[in-house]
Amino acid sequence: MDFARLNGDLKDLRQRNRNLGLTIGLLAAGHVVSLLVILNLAGTTRTVVVPPTIEKTFWVSRDKTSAEYLEQMASFIAWLVLDVTPSSIDWKKSVLLSYVQPEQYGVLKTRQEVEAERLKRINASTLFMPQQLVASEDKQSVVVRGRLRTLVNGIETANELKAYLIEFGYSGGRMHLKTFKEVPHAT
Repeated sequence: MDFARLNGDLKDLRQRNRNLGLTIGLLAAGHVVSLLVILNLAGTTRTVVVPPTIEKTFWVSRDKTSAEYLEQMASFIAWLVLDVTPSSIDWKKSVLLSYVQPEQYGVLKTRQEVEAERLKRINASTLFMPQQLVASEDKQSVVVRGRLRTLVNGIETANELKAYLIEFGYSGGRMHLKTFKEVPHAT
């Protein structure tokens, strides 16, 4: 029996076992990393939805939307609220209320009904021309700045720069209006 040869073979086998153990450890670590990546991606699928009109590409995830989608929705909501006549305010109010968050429905419905009554009583129209949209993906809000013209019996009574904050909530694959309020123009 050649003891030196057997001892060399034993050392060789131990080295191979160490290399195989290292390889198995690296493969296991790769599997763990792959599992973590898959778990992170599982909750962030983006769903393509269609806004009232499509002007730009956008994305939607579980609870957020892209700035482009927020801008398009804010333009649409501003048009529904601010670009009205006595004959169009009722149907625009109905369309607007279909986008309102359930918690805000009653408040906004009352506000729009009061505004509709006021516009009809004085025969007024408002025209809003957006000039700037500043979207915040983190807050899911948009500040819309523009010029609001008010006409009473066809005569312009006001032409002012205004800014409005429009906040949205996204849930259940649908965009909901949370807040629509005037803010100082410098905001």
